[in-house]
Amino acid sequence: MDCENCGERDAEITLTEIENNEMRTVHLCSTCAALKGVSVEGSGAPPIADLLAHLGGSGGEQVFAADAEACDYCGTEAREFRKTGRLGCPQCYAQFADQLRALLGRVHNASQHIGKVYVSSAVDADDSQARLSTLKRRLDRAVEIEDFESAADLRDQIHILTEVV
Repeated sequence: MDCENCGERDAEITLTEIENNEMRTVHLCSTCAALKGVSVEGSGAPPIADLLAHLGGSGGEQVFAADAEACDYCGTEAREFRKTGRLGCPQCYAQFADQLRALLGRVHNASQHIGKVYVSSAVDADDSQARLSTLKRRLDRAVEIEDFESAADLRDQIHILTEVV
């Protein structure tokens, strides 16, 4: 397959772009991919390292400071994580928990995955029943992640909704 940008070389990279909620897949040669700023394997830093390099804390300090302590179990240092984007062992997650939480907070605006809530497309579904079902799922999830304050609020909302029904 030829490069969709230049049409001269074979496409080696598939790039998926999302613009205005529309997904578009482009097949590029390594030269055109590099011109678009896509890191080609073996040609430079991995994308996670680029991301980490641009994620400075307030005042310009990095989320994973280069002088942070190493993992007690495997010896992986923060600078290695910043370079490769990989932790050395499962204990690294506990060792670097604060830094990982801060990193996830900066990247995703949250440190926990909540997921998507399925909403039925059935026309005959009663709105109050659908709302009740959604609240119950959210309550279960809040209890599961031990967010008891949210769970109490959700419990109260469910109680109010069931009194009305």
